[in-house]
Amino acid sequence: MFAPLAFFSFVRLGDRSQHAAYNRWHQLDHRPENLALPGVAWGDRWEVRPEYAGLGDGSLAGAVDFVAMYWFREPVEESVAAWDALGEASFQWGRGPLVPGIHRPLLAFFRPVKGYAAPRALIAPEVLPYRPHRGIHVTATRFPEPHSAEAHAAHRREDRELIPALLELDGVAGAWTFSYSHPQRHSSLPFEETPADPPGSIRIRLVYLEEDPAEMAPALQAVEGEFSEQGERLLSTPVKTIIPWQDW
Repeated sequence: MFAPLAFFSFVRLGDRSQHAAYNRWHQLDHRPENLALPGVAWGDRWEVRPEYAGLGDGSLAGAVDFVAMYWFREPVEESVAAWDALGEASFQWGRGPLVPGIHRPLLAFFRPVKGYAAPRALIAPEVLPYRPHRGIHVTATRFPEPHSAEAHAAHRREDRELIPALLELDGVAGAWTFSYSHPQRHSSLPFEETPADPPGSIRIRLVYLEEDPAEMAPALQAVEGEFSEQGERLLSTPVKTIIPWQDW
């Protein structure tokens, strides 16, 4: 296992005029500070570009502008505690994370389930997060009964049929799946939007892409459509890797 715990943040900007300021804060301040922590194995963030409107679906489609994630090393409790301490210190420094106009419809920890690498990528799945990519396709699904026979069948089909089919597409480097663990609770952030779901109730799938995410979206969604999933689709959308300064 690459890392035993991951954190996801789905973010919406209430004011698009804050786009450049938010990107600068996250890319030049927040993310570097977090990556320097010994317990953080890696961290990434991606943007749902305005031109991607119409390429996504789900109840959160149009309500997410950025996706961020971090991977935590063992011992997880110590790693997360140091990460939380940095968040509190950043607040006291006046450097976030209370950025004006930010909404977080999802802010939670997930357990990595399984990684997959396309054979042509010539790497192990554990290396995939470090490998350069142009973006990802993110899919989030909520299962009302996370340990039901229907959820079990959906996970089996995802592992044995859906993801192998996705890996056959040109431009797909690999994928990772994640299962919801618990919401983040931190004194420096509001949590009225964070779902109170039981463990396993949300499934996230990341498909790492070597080609333009928007151009690949139709083929990816066509494959997804062949394997109808049980549960409520929260989000299925392409998101672009952010290039500092160029994408601000």
